[in-house]
Amino acid sequence: MKATEYPGSGGRAAYQRRMLEVRGAFEAGGASGAATIAARAAALDELVRDLWAQAIERDSRLGNGISLVAVGGYGRKELFPYSDVDLLFLLDGRLAERDVKDGIRRVNQEMWDCGIRVSPATRKLAECERFDAENAEFALSLMDHRWVTGDALLYDKLAEQSVPKLLQREHKTITVRLLELTRARHAKYGDTLFHLEPNIKDCPGGLRDVHVCGWMAKLRAAGALAQKKGGNESDRGPAADGNEFRKAVDFLWLVRCFLHYRHERDDNTLDWQAQDAAAETAVGMTGRKPKKADAAYWMRLYFRHARSVERRVTQMLDEMPVASASRLPGLKRERKVEVVQHGFRLERGRVVLETSTEFGHDPAGDPDVVLQVFAAMARTGVTLGGDAEERLSQGLPLLSAHLEEGPALWHHLQGILKGAYAGDALRSMHAMGVLELLIPEFHGIDALVIRDAYHRYTVDEHTFVLIDTLHGLESAQSGGMAEWAMRLGGVLRELPHPELLYLAALLHDTGKGRSTGDHTRESARMAESVLERLELDTYESGLVVNLIANHLEMSAALRRDIFDEETVQAFAGKMQTPEALRMLTLFTYADINAVHPDALTPWKAENLWQLFIATANYLDRSVDEERLGAQEESELVHRVVALLPGQKAAVLEYLEGFPERYVLTRTPAQVRTHFKMATGFAGDPVQLDFRYVPAVSELTLVTKDRPQLFATMAGVLAAWGMNIVTADAFSNRQGVVVDTFRFTDSFRTLEMNASEHEAFVKSVHDVMTGAVSVEKLLSGRRRGRRKAPLVVVETRVEFDDEASSHSTLLEVVAQDTTGLLRALSLMLAAQGCNIEVALVDTEGETAIDVFYLTRSEAKLDKEEEKVLREALLRAIEENAR
Repeated sequence: MKATEYPGSGGRAAYQRRMLEVRGAFEAGGASGAATIAARAAALDELVRDLWAQAIERDSRLGNGISLVAVGGYGRKELFPYSDVDLLFLLDGRLAERDVKDGIRRVNQEMWDCGIRVSPATRKLAECERFDAENAEFALSLMDHRWVTGDALLYDKLAEQSVPKLLQREHKTITVRLLELTRARHAKYGDTLFHLEPNIKDCPGGLRDVHVCGWMAKLRAAGALAQKKGGNESDRGPAADGNEFRKAVDFLWLVRCFLHYRHERDDNTLDWQAQDAAAETAVGMTGRKPKKADAAYWMRLYFRHARSVERRVTQMLDEMPVASASRLPGLKRERKVEVVQHGFRLERGRVVLETSTEFGHDPAGDPDVVLQVFAAMARTGVTLGGDAEERLSQGLPLLSAHLEEGPALWHHLQGILKGAYAGDALRSMHAMGVLELLIPEFHGIDALVIRDAYHRYTVDEHTFVLIDTLHGLESAQSGGMAEWAMRLGGVLRELPHPELLYLAALLHDTGKGRSTGDHTRESARMAESVLERLELDTYESGLVVNLIANHLEMSAALRRDIFDEETVQAFAGKMQTPEALRMLTLFTYADINAVHPDALTPWKAENLWQLFIATANYLDRSVDEERLGAQEESELVHRVVALLPGQKAAVLEYLEGFPERYVLTRTPAQVRTHFKMATGFAGDPVQLDFRYVPAVSELTLVTKDRPQLFATMAGVLAAWGMNIVTADAFSNRQGVVVDTFRFTDSFRTLEMNASEHEAFVKSVHDVMTGAVSVEKLLSGRRRGRRKAPLVVVETRVEFDDEASSHSTLLEVVAQDTTGLLRALSLMLAAQGCNIEVALVDTEGETAIDVFYLTRSEAKLDKEEEKVLREALLRAIEENAR
């Protein structure tokens, strides 16, 4: 087609040249985000005017009664490189849409041909005064309007009459709808800004929240005008929100431009690779830049800015009239009202400071008042009013000058830490800089990112979530974790000094702010300094420091055989007292939960509880350390025999040779089931017992021992996409094997399809009997393309000869890949090793597999360990290909 057939080709070419210039200026580092988005909006204005002028030349009816209006982001002159364009074709009442649709369609087509994703709307002026709840987005976009070309008088009517009428008449309805949309959007992202790969437009703290702040200000001004109270939207708009908020918006504009150019589309996901690139090119960094900024460092910038935006939008939502808020259950917490305190009062869920006249001097600079404010927030869940927040921020220097340490400060801090809403109060203190004023050691973990696929939160937010979890144990909960929360809530109530647990929680990760390698040791050292300033006594300080220094010990013990008495004995030796054990158990429960929303499973909670009970019993010296073996007539054996009357001799023969752990970790009813399965070999040599549970299912195999049995089972489960969380293997003197695998259903195959349960069991049976090859099952999964890992995990193969008196402990840490457990167990079998117990865990991209091994019924010697390590490293490498 010839160029002359495109009347607008000259304008399009000019627009595209301009876009190349804008991109070039941005990528050369000379243009800010604000300049870039404004430049695109200006270039688009020129293009639209050019196209519309040509349209009028073709059809003179377009010359009057129609106006082209930029709305939404285009209306704000905030057009990001690949954002779509909201363009309103505004008609007066005399012009029929059918008479102008060809001209409008041609303009839109020209823009599409230019690569512009235009979202056109055609409305008559009268239609712009109506609010449609099903299309609230149009009313919201109309709040940001700007004339581009066409009938200027018609646009004036929109700007001066129609839109003001709409907002003044419908401001309450639009406000409620806006809050509903905001709440739904925040809920979609888990109500947190802390995401590993955040969407910088829609996540809490993103650019959409900036827009919400602007819209709320306009609606509030419209409401004031409607009530004839006057009003000025500009006094609450982004420009008036302070330097911190302004910088945050500038940063987000810059990053979104960077993402659009990088992805070459309207993709606002700050993925891992983009984070690396942003850090490498120092996007948004000002002042003195580090020689080499890594992505974790750069993400601190992002989270700090996003936190500023989130703080602003939360404050605006909190300031919403109660009548509107009450229609949105869950958006605001129920709060008590009208409570008068020393220097402040609580009104309608917010803190209101007294004036200097009322109080005698400014309460914002009085440490006693300020700390009581935060204690009240922690106790009741109220938030700071806008005026109180501003005055407290301005009063920080005065507060710093008059702040006392010692018992007085510890008294106030206890009041905050023990409040049911302590996490929220601490977040507010942290955001304002008050927390760092009390505990400067906390500054090092401000917005600090732990960059792996398992940690959801920054280190400071992880600390607050941990404290939230502990306080959550004080009230009844629902859901899958309710039972464990209830049990641990009872443990919490037994603590004589719960405030020490909360203090340890607050300080436990401060060492991560320093590059010393062992953060537990560094955190404990830094805590000693804090405790000295607070003047805690020796006993209290010892509890806090020891808890911080040992806060990973219980998680480490959970990766051992917790039913092995030696594991319990070693762990108890580190706890020493029941109180320390209770504190660490509660801490570990909350610490796991604060890593990731899905990290704490009922299975982990059960193991945590089992280890707590076993260790508590050990510390109480109530455990029977001389448990009898299966061949001896212990109480446990008698209980099994009692379930199988008349078969005592057969039961004793069956039990003979099993390790004690077998009868200690199984109920008599389970042993009876296994015994009956073993007596059925004549009919079927492969006996399977499958128990489906949505959280963790269990499959037990009872059969005659043979090589690679464990590896084959691991292969079948991997072929079905099951994620093995733990497994153990026992065999008796007659060579009967009882292997139990507990696993989660990664793809919800069994949960979504009940009919698949039978097919799953049959598939396992067919493989174990040799009817189907496990390699054939696995081949289907291996055809899938491996995804590049988000985080590269360094492989470690370590042996421990001291952890058990009867086995060598092998721990393998590696990248979690499909078929890894099978590859490991195949190699163990090839090396002649017998797996006594296998404990399998996954944290994000990291697989942590622990095996208790014997070879010829003895521990491995050093030479055997050396050979096995090399063989396992080869197996891991080959499986990863």
